Amino acid sequence: MIVTHGAGVPRSIASDRPVDPEFTSLPSSALVDAALSVARTAGAEHADLRVHRLVTQSLRLRDRRVQSVQDSVETGFAVRVVIDGTWGFASHAELLPERAAAVAAEAVRVARALRTLSRERVVLAPEPVYRDAVWVSGYDRDPFAIATADKVALFDDYSRILLDADGIDHVLASCLQVKEQTFYADLAGSTITQQRVRLHPQLEAVSVDADAGTFETMRTLAPPVGRGWEYLAGTGWDWDAELAEIPSLLGAKSKAPSVEPGPTDLVIDPTNLWLTIHESIGHATEYDRAIGYEAAYAGTSFATPDLLGTLRYGTPIMQVTADRTEPHGLASVGYDDDGVAAQRWDLVRDGVFVGYQLDRAFAPRLGRDRSNGCSYADSPHHVPIQRMANVSLQPDPRTDTSTADLISRVEDGLYIVGDKSWSIDMQRYNFQFTGQRFFRIRNGRIDGQLRDVAYQATTTDFWGSLEAVGGPSTWRLGGAFNCGKAQPGQVAAVSHGCPSVLLRGVNVLNTRLEGGGQ
Repeated sequence: MIVTHGAGVPRSIASDRPVDPEFTSLPSSALVDAALSVARTAGAEHADLRVHRLVTQSLRLRDRRVQSVQDSVETGFAVRVVIDGTWGFASHAELLPERAAAVAAEAVRVARALRTLSRERVVLAPEPVYRDAVWVSGYDRDPFAIATADKVALFDDYSRILLDADGIDHVLASCLQVKEQTFYADLAGSTITQQRVRLHPQLEAVSVDADAGTFETMRTLAPPVGRGWEYLAGTGWDWDAELAEIPSLLGAKSKAPSVEPGPTDLVIDPTNLWLTIHESIGHATEYDRAIGYEAAYAGTSFATPDLLGTLRYGTPIMQVTADRTEPHGLASVGYDDDGVAAQRWDLVRDGVFVGYQLDRAFAPRLGRDRSNGCSYADSPHHVPIQRMANVSLQPDPRTDTSTADLISRVEDGLYIVGDKSWSIDMQRYNFQFTGQRFFRIRNGRIDGQLRDVAYQATTTDFWGSLEAVGGPSTWRLGGAFNCGKAQPGQVAAVSHGCPSVLLRGVNVLNTRLEGGGQ
């Protein structure tokens, strides 16, 4: 929410928790004074300084034995300038005012050196000034305040529950925890401090058929999330219920018949569909990708600017939003790394492509008068680039259609749960996705599991086959910690919400036959 802070300046707050003193005690103000003074004297049209601190911990267990515990802290700062319409950037790990002045001078030199090579003049969309703004993500228990031994003990207990079940031969458990803190200040006068926490816990059960020389796996469906350690205690996910059902589901999957390929009606669960949204909509509606900035690495997009407002992305019930304010979203912030306040906007409305994800440099190129807040850098030593918001398919607002209701409308089809492997072309158009669990639907009811399933389509054909979306009770957030982009490579965490959906006549492949099996 937005509340008044100081003389009518907005302050975005997600929780009442203060920013850690380990971060607020850093000499950020002294760095700002030194760096921005140099940039101002050099005649910069824009300059900003970002202090960035990343605290991470990774736990891994195999069969209740600890494989690794890795802790790291990265702290540094970066200075960006725009001199004569050209970006300059430099960074350093040493948080000293004299170092900040030198880094700012280096950023100025970089901008002036690149001016003769730059083909496009940088123009930044205007943004209000936010003085002394503070934003902290919503979480109850700081995972970095929990003893490592207690964390290991919890995952050991969860692993034991699975290993004690019949048919489970191995269990892999892991948890990645991140606390990200930033301080941003620019020549216009914005000063913004932020702190957010995210977790990615996961358990995977393995069943081995030694006689046949084969194995099957099944992972928990719990998504990575912008919450604290309370998530592992049951807030936002019922771990006990999921761990209890995995052994029987995995046993049935191991004995399930192989799927018959061909056009098939699909009911897709949010635990699978989030990834399809990420690849076919989230990346396709990044404006920098659509105009060629990622062509040499991560590809382009079929959703080009000339199609904005006219491209039929899917059926009229398809409503897709981008949202930097989604509660517990992995890409949720108060302000982006351009100092732009978080927003929500439409990407697809009534099935028509209507919006892009933008930062302050790209917004004017599209003719927009404001960025929608999509700038992010994953390290103090990386340049902020346009990154993905939480991109979500909206549920049916008129009626709370359940997943069971959608299944009841299918005579012969599949219900797909959980994500696994995927492939999509460089234009975000031709794709193939698999999953964790595949249930056969007969006469509107679940009738056992199937194996070796993938679904294949083009983006517009797939979303053009969308017949129904579930109601709000089926809507869930999925997501990933490791969305990759840019050179040098950067990773970003992002969430995608969606309801269960019903699609007609999607092409299903048998992955075993496709791979040359019998």
